[in-house]
Amino acid sequence: MARQNRKHVPEEQQGREEPIDTSCEAPLCEDPLETAPPQIAAGAATGPSRRTVLGLGAAALGWTIVPRRVLGRGYQAPSDTLNIAAIGAGGKGYTDISSCEHENVVALCDIDFKRAARAVELFPDAARYGDFRAMLDAEPGIDAVTISTPDHLHAFQALEAIARGKHVFCQKPLTRTIEECQALMKAAAASDVVTQMGNQGHADEGTRLIREWLEAGLIGDVDRIEYWTNRPIWPQALERPTEMHAVPAHVDWQSWLGPAPDRPYHPDYYHPFNWRGWWDFGTGALGDIACHSMDAGFWTYDLRGPTTVVAETTKLFEETAPAACRITYEFPATASRGPITVVWRDGELSPPNHPLFDGDEWPTLVSGQMFVGSKGLLIADIYGNRPQLYPKALAEKVEAEPVPEKYPRTEGIYKEWTEACKGNGKSGSDIATHAGPLTEMALLGNLAVRSREIVRWDAAKNSAGSEAADRFLKADYRDGWSLPG
Repeated sequence: MARQNRKHVPEEQQGREEPIDTSCEAPLCEDPLETAPPQIAAGAATGPSRRTVLGLGAAALGWTIVPRRVLGRGYQAPSDTLNIAAIGAGGKGYTDISSCEHENVVALCDIDFKRAARAVELFPDAARYGDFRAMLDAEPGIDAVTISTPDHLHAFQALEAIARGKHVFCQKPLTRTIEECQALMKAAAASDVVTQMGNQGHADEGTRLIREWLEAGLIGDVDRIEYWTNRPIWPQALERPTEMHAVPAHVDWQSWLGPAPDRPYHPDYYHPFNWRGWWDFGTGALGDIACHSMDAGFWTYDLRGPTTVVAETTKLFEETAPAACRITYEFPATASRGPITVVWRDGELSPPNHPLFDGDEWPTLVSGQMFVGSKGLLIADIYGNRPQLYPKALAEKVEAEPVPEKYPRTEGIYKEWTEACKGNGKSGSDIATHAGPLTEMALLGNLAVRSREIVRWDAAKNSAGSEAADRFLKADYRDGWSLPG
C-alpha cells in the first residue's frame, strides 16, 4: 500500500507553515498507546463472571452503612460508592475505567476481550458482556457508565444509558455527526443524570490558567486563535481496501459495526485502532484533537455560531478524511468581545512565526494552541498544559504578580465526574451545556471538508447553508438502529 509522504521540516524552516501537498497518501500505523495485551483463557468472554452482586441492598450484602468519618482516611463507605460499568474496556477504555477504580466496577462490555485483557485482570469480579444493551438489561444496579468506543457508537450508547437513568462519561468527540450531537444534548438536558466528556484538560489547571490569564487581559484583545496537530497518526486519505480477512474468533465484528453500514473486517484499517480516518466510524484528526485543543478558547470566548467555516485540504477521498487540512472559522463579535478568527491545521501543518514572539526558538510542540492578542501571545499544548506568555516581559509580569485564582481547581476529570454523580459539585464538561456545543463547533469543520462548500451555520434553521453541506449533518444507519424522535 502506498504510504503517506511525511515531510521532515528542516530546522531552518520551523515556524513557517508548510504548503499543502495534494499528493499525500496515508500510512499504515500501529496503535501507539497500547502494546499487545496478555492472553486470557479461552471462553473467558462468553458470559458474565458472577461474583459481583448488583441490585441488592446493603444489608443483603452484609454491609453496615457507617459515616465516612468512622472509617478513617482512605476508606470509602459502600453507601458512598458508585456501581460503574465500562462500555469499551480495551485501549482508551482501560484508561477510563481504571481511572474509576476508586468506585465499584461491576461490569465490562467489549467486543474483543483479548484487547480488554488488562481490564479483566484489574477487575476480575466484574461481569463481562459483548453487547451494551444486554449489559444494561441484565445489570439494573449500574449507576454510571464509561463509554470508550469508536465515535460512531457514542451517541447510541450514551442515549441508551441516559434513557435508563445512568450517569455517563463519554469519550471525545461526543458524536460522529451534528444530528447525533443535538440528540444527545437534548436527552442530557432533559435528564437528571450527570454527564462528562473525556476532554481531560478541561479539569486541569492549565486550562483554568489560560482562561484566567485571557480574562485578565494579559495579552490584550484576542482576535485570532491557532491550533495545530501532527494527527493523523493512522491511515486515511485512501480508498476502501478490497482484500478479505477472516474475523478473529475473539472479535464480535457485527457489534463493532453497530449502526454503520456493513463491510468486511480488516485488521489494518478498522479494529482495533485505525478506524478514526473513516467517515463511517470516525471524525478524522479534527474529531480526535479539537475537543482537547479548542476547549479553552471555546470556554473563554463562547465560540458558537461561526459566520463561515472554510476548508483547504489535500486530495479528497469519498470515505476517508484527507491527509492534511487547514480549516478557518470566522466568529462574529459578541457583547463581550470582538470578532475572532480560528484556524485549525492538521497533518503536520503548523502556524507561521509571529513578530510578538521573542523566545529563543519558535515552539515546536507536536500539537498546540496559540492565542494571538494585541499585546502578546499565549501558547500551550493541546490539553492546556504549561501555558507560556510572550513577549517574555509578560511572563515576568505574571510571575511577579500572579493573576488571582478565579476558577476552582479539581482532582481531575474522572474524580470530578464521580463526585458529581454522588451530588458533590458539578461536572465541568457536561454534555448539555459545554461538551455538546464544543463538539458541534468542531464538527462544523468536517462539514466544510466533506461538502467542499463554505459552511454558513444557521442554528435557528439547523442548516450549514447549502444542500451539499446539510447532507453531512446526519448519517444513514442500517436496520435496527435509529436516533430517538
